[in-house]
Amino acid sequence: MNDIKDIFERYKKEITIVSAAVLLLVIILFAFLSGKRGSAEETAAEPETIAAINSLTPEEIFEMEKAETLEAITSEYNDFGIVSVDGYINLRSQPDSLDMTNIIGKLSDGAACDIVETDGDWLLIKSGNIQGYASKSYILTGEEALDKAWENIADRVIVNTEVLNIRSAPEVDPENIVGKARNGERYKLVSEEGDWARVVIEADGTSSTEGYLKISDGNGEIKSCLDAARKLDLRQMALTQYDNIVFSYPEGGYINIRKEPQDDGIDNICGKFTKGCGAELLDTVENSGGTWYKIKSGSVTGYVNANYCLTGQSAKDIAVDYARLTAFIKVDALNVRSEPSLEGTVWTSVTKNQAYGVIGQFDGWVELELDNADGDDSNDHAYVSTRDNNVEVRYGLEEAIEYYPAVEAANAAAAFRNSIVNYACQFVGNPYVWGGTSLTNGADCSGFVLSVLKHFGISMPRTSREQAKVGTRITSDQLKPGDLIFYANTSGTINHVGMYIGNGQIVNAASRKSGIKIARWNYRTPAAIRNVIGP
Repeated sequence: MNDIKDIFERYKKEITIVSAAVLLLVIILFAFLSGKRGSAEETAAEPETIAAINSLTPEEIFEMEKAETLEAITSEYNDFGIVSVDGYINLRSQPDSLDMTNIIGKLSDGAACDIVETDGDWLLIKSGNIQGYASKSYILTGEEALDKAWENIADRVIVNTEVLNIRSAPEVDPENIVGKARNGERYKLVSEEGDWARVVIEADGTSSTEGYLKISDGNGEIKSCLDAARKLDLRQMALTQYDNIVFSYPEGGYINIRKEPQDDGIDNICGKFTKGCGAELLDTVENSGGTWYKIKSGSVTGYVNANYCLTGQSAKDIAVDYARLTAFIKVDALNVRSEPSLEGTVWTSVTKNQAYGVIGQFDGWVELELDNADGDDSNDHAYVSTRDNNVEVRYGLEEAIEYYPAVEAANAAAAFRNSIVNYACQFVGNPYVWGGTSLTNGADCSGFVLSVLKHFGISMPRTSREQAKVGTRITSDQLKPGDLIFYANTSGTINHVGMYIGNGQIVNAASRKSGIKIARWNYRTPAAIRNVIGP
């Protein structure tokens, strides 16, 4: 039984061909299960009962079965409520939607709860193993709640252990962990496969993401029920993303991630592990070069020198202070608006699998940290909708960036460009300083580009707006390492610049929080691309 609603839909269609005798059996069984059968008076009234049964329509019998099912499902709640929203709502420790640090969980559309008390426009509720405040306007009660509940009854896995890994395949492998399920959380069942349950991790109404839970040994039980809240334990949640955390803590800005556990030149580099990043420890290797950790961080798997990393409790103690509220984009392109409303002006877009710092959060909207403007030490307001599960907001650590130094050059011009981008990437992890031009002590976006190009004898104006007038305008399919990509603010004025380094990436002085970093070239919509180097 995958979905009890489907069974009753089929029952409703088939019941028209059932004989009166079978109908009598169904109703007697229904009465027995309800504790309503057995008295002499009821037995004496059998002719009237038969007459009443024969007068029931298939729709009436269906409604009786529906009521019985809903009563059984909702009996675990004292004051039943259910969420009705596009996407999800936040569960908070305090009734304040402007405080992004009080989020302790989230409830998706169709999640059920017990209403504990009312506090103005807020309800104190309990859902699963979490109690907190949710906006009253998104929770149905009474008949509306029952109608909503009927649409959302399904077989689900209820997690019975503190933390249970969600995996991409039904096998225990440190590299196939895609998430964590926590005690009391519920995941819609797709199928049972031996000791494993294939479940829906997230769903947006049109598509879903699936994974596997190992439910043997009492880790989980399958039950026909409604959804419940999912935990979000603020900063500590960032640490539970790892079974064995490796934390980057070098004296400088970053560590190179290498394909093999040896420090033997730039052609062995496959990524950058900047200070404050987290990773999963896959293996420890000892060789003549010392101790190396094999790690997986984001999309990068490789080796880092153990001298510049922390593990175990020491990593956890420091890493928790580096965790920050982050928005992870889950759709191919998402509009960014100037205010948290569908009436707000769309001024750029962000792309799938990108992670952005969160400035503020509201029910249904989140404000992103894109970058600091050139010439203005502030951010443009950048709001994206969280409806339809477009965005996952949670505390997390920074992840490694895939990076392959430019090592081949077909001609002198290409070699020159490679030298420029390799030089620029040496300063990843160094600070952003508004108005600065120092590659070591701090620069803003245009100051960073100016100083890198100056090192190679190329003179540039001071601001990104003026830099966007230099050289030749090109298109994205003409991009080569060293070209400059410009971005605009809400009014369409260019105010940010990054340098293309190849492999779909730029290096840029992003913000005070991020410093100089590598990002995807279209992490937001480019306004212009310029070749300032030449052929």
